[in-house]
Amino acid sequence: MAVKIKLKRLGMIRNPQYRIVVADSRTKRDGRAIEEIGLYHPKENPSFIQVNSERAQYWLGVGAQPTEPVLKLFKLTGDWQKFKGEPAPPALLVAEPKADRQAIYEAAAKEALSGDTGTGNATTPRKAKKTVKADDTTAAPAEAPAEEKPEGEA
Repeated sequence: MAVKIKLKRLGMIRNPQYRIVVADSRTKRDGRAIEEIGLYHPKENPSFIQVNSERAQYWLGVGAQPTEPVLKLFKLTGDWQKFKGEPAPPALLVAEPKADRQAIYEAAAKEALSGDTGTGNATTPRKAKKTVKADDTTAAPAEAPAEEKPEGEA
């Protein structure tokens, strides 16, 4: 029985996610596998590659043949060089860990509570209040003016 180390496709349309599996060469691409030894998510930035190096070395040692895509992944992770006894490649880029959402929320809450309630920086500036001047002609008079009599009448 010929054993291959190949990729098993998972995921949705336009979002492939693969598992690196050891399977009989006659099985379907997504068929039954002997063992799963890794993960590969090409759409992430940088691509997520995780290989159980110990199991990969075992299967390479007993004669399992990697397919071309898996061979490239093994060369990136350094498993192929370890198997052949060559020097290791430079380290892979690793994505930054995602920030803890609860920690971000607690920090924002502390910052909001540490400031004074009325004098804190608002997200939008307040509108300027209009001031009424004493000599403003547009202001409504307090009393209605007395009716003026014509000059000729007494």
